[in-house]
Parts: sequence; structure tokens; C-alpha cells
Amino acid sequence: MNGNILITGAQMVLPSGIKTGDLRITDGVISEITTDSKLEPKDGEQVHDATGLHLLPGIIDPQVHFRDPGQPEKEDLHTGSRAAASGGVTSFLDMPNNVPSQTTLQSMYEKLETAANRCVTNYGFFIGATESNVEELQKAVGTPDAPVAIPGICGIKIFMGSSTGDLLVNESGALKTIFDNTAGLIAVHAEDEARMIEREKMIQGRTDMAAHAEWRDDETALIATKRAVAYAQASGHRLHILHLTSGIEADLLSELTSLTGKEGQAHITTEVLPQHLTFDEKDVEIHGTRLKMNPPIRYQKDKQTLWKRLIDGTINCIATDHAPHTMESKEKGFPSAPSGMPGVETSLPVMLTHVAEGKCTIEQVVLWMSTNVAECYQMVGKGRLEEGYDGDIVLVDMNKEQLVEDKNTWSTVGWNPFIGKKLVGWPILTVVAGTPVFERNEQTGPKGRCLVEPGQVGKPLVMTPWN
Repeated sequence: MNGNILITGAQMVLPSGIKTGDLRITDGVISEITTDSKLEPKDGEQVHDATGLHLLPGIIDPQVHFRDPGQPEKEDLHTGSRAAASGGVTSFLDMPNNVPSQTTLQSMYEKLETAANRCVTNYGFFIGATESNVEELQKAVGTPDAPVAIPGICGIKIFMGSSTGDLLVNESGALKTIFDNTAGLIAVHAEDEARMIEREKMIQGRTDMAAHAEWRDDETALIATKRAVAYAQASGHRLHILHLTSGIEADLLSELTSLTGKEGQAHITTEVLPQHLTFDEKDVEIHGTRLKMNPPIRYQKDKQTLWKRLIDGTINCIATDHAPHTMESKEKGFPSAPSGMPGVETSLPVMLTHVAEGKCTIEQVVLWMSTNVAECYQMVGKGRLEEGYDGDIVLVDMNKEQLVEDKNTWSTVGWNPFIGKKLVGWPILTVVAGTPVFERNEQTGPKGRCLVEPGQVGKPLVMTPWN
């Protein structure tokens, strides 16, 4: 637990490319990287032989729902962060639509205290917007002329369309007030409430899952995305569009998004989920409500466009929207089954399997799931294998294929949407600030084991302020 570990012989995914060598973490920080000589072990230092394995910076998941407080039957910050560690995720950003929702600075401090006692990874939290809490939002992220950055608070979450929970801001005046009078980053769930209400009439009486994507169609998403972009452009506010699902949205954003911002334009970024890069309408027909989520799994044409826009840089990073529900509730069928699915355990293996299939490279996966996420949220010390950066790393095996089975799930709900798929790139060792927190090997079997107790490892993420 001293934060000192030496990784030897790994294929390291460095900013300059993949190179074989050794990496040392001292007191939780990467202190030495060498590719032309061997590092000798020091007293009190753990040593891990990583010959044949790839070493990546720890994965950062910028959108999870760990259901804490209020819904422990689905997840809490301990079980969620432990599941994340099993998937190579060393830092996460959690959403505020809990029971009760986090819409005040006091509730954010309470959640940070809970995280300090329960998490086994690093953590950050969004504060939820309502139509009347702009003063609380300002306490958390500041005003345009006086931005603040409280460790562990990553920005404002706005639900522009109804999803899971009671947070909804759809009225134009309220949205404008929030964009005009707060600092920080605003992340939006972009679905248009008015269109959803109108289109729901079209699917009354239907019980087939295909109705879900017809109801919450791509135009429903596009309308809300256009509105959010317009507010950002008018106010100059930093905007992040969550879980992009449709090809028409991705094409709209192709001239607008940038990790660093474009001169004279609003600074806009977006993300995509492994689910929307992997599944389409055929999978929904097979797996039914296991794949019910908001916005929905769409169509093959959307999946192709999302891949195109991810490769060309329009889409900046990858999240999971890990949103577990009990299997009992998911088996109620459409439309009664709730929307949402687990994701943190398999996001990295899913993307590395796409690497093995030739859709992208390991270097691109590291950018999308670590480096770019840190850049997007201005995280300090995260997202790279580089001396001076935090010692959050994950070792993966690209040569070992493993079947996704519900019995190996760490999430409280005990199931995974990728059931039955064979994936490669499973984490062998997950390390947070130089401390091993999870391992998977011949002795542990495919499920692996957690190595630390709740609250033993992990800190609030430090992010610089947005004005």
C-alpha cells in the first residue's frame, strides 16, 4: 500500500507509440520509464513481470450511474468502483440522478464523503441542474467571471429529456439562465422532451423493443443537440454532449467539436459508448430489454457513422453510461422495463476486441478512453504514461480470449449486456496511484479478485476551472 511498484517488460502504450520497457511508480506517481535498459528493483517495491502484456494508462470513464445514494439493490460507490477496477477503469465521473438527486453543493460534499469511504478508484461527480437551482450550481462551479474548481466536482449535468430519475430541464428560459450564469462544463443528455411526448402516442400498445428506437428517434436527439449547441454558442459556455447515438448528430457536430476549442467558436466536445459502436437493431431484436437504454441502440447506418466520426476526431472520447438495473426489472418487457445497462467491466475489452478485429488501434483506444477524457475535463495528472503523471495504470492481455458470462460480473445486478461474446484485452492488473487494486490470473479465474478494502485507495479528481 506504499504506492511503489515496478512493471517490467511491458509493451507500453506511450504518447510516442508502443514500446517495450519498464515503468516505475514511486509514492503513487510515475517516476521512471525506460525503453533501452532495465530498471532494477528497489527495497519495498512490488515487482510485476509484464512480459507479453500491454501497459495502458488507467481508463477514465466520464459517465457512470453508480446509484449512490438510494438504490443499493442496483449499485453503490463501492460495488461500482470495484466493478470499474475489474474493467481497468481507475477514475470515473458519476451522475446526479440518484435518490435523492444531487442538486446542492451540500449534497455534493456528502457524496464526496461517501466516495472517500467506499471507493477503490478515483472519483468525480456532476451536480444536477433543475429549473430553479442556478445559485447552487454557481456554488459548485462558479460564475462566468469567477470560475471555481472543487476537487471531485466535474461540472453540471442537464437532462434535456426525461430519462431515469426526476431531473429535467427543458424550458428555454431555464436553460438560457443556466448557460448564461454558470462556469464549468455543462454535460447534456440531449433528447427533446416535446417530441418524445408527441411520438409516444405512436407506440401505444406495442411490446416489441423495436418501438423504443422509433419513439426516441434520431430527430428527437438532433433537435436537443442543436438547442444545446445554440445555447453554448450564444453564451460561450463549455459544452459536452453525452452518449452520442445517431449519425445525423455526429455529422452535425463534425465541424463543431474540438478537444482544445476552435478560435471564435464555442468549445464543444462529445462522446460515444461501446454499446452504440457494437450493437444495432439486430442485437436489440435478439437481446430485448437487456439492451434498452436512453438514448436507444439505433441502426447499422448510425453505427457506421459513429465509427467514422470517432476515427476522424469529431467524437472525442468514450464513456459507458454504466446504469445498472436488476434483472427482475429488466425482464418486465417493453415498455415496462427500465432503461440502462452495466458497462464498466467490459468497456475496455470490447474496444480492444475491436482493435483485434482491425477497426482501430490500441493507441486510438488509449486516446479515446484515457488521454482525451483527461483533456476534455482538464484533469490534472491523468491520462498518460509519462513521468510525473499519476500512477494509474492497467495491464491487459491481448492474446487471451474470454467469454462474457453473467456469473463473472462484479456489478451488484449480476448481468452484462455483452453476454455470450468472446472478448480479448481483459485487465490482468489494475493499479491506482501505484497500488494494485484488482487482478485477474490463472489463480483467480476469469472473474478476478479485488485486492483492497472500501475507501483504501482512490481520491477526488482534480480538474482546473472552466470560465
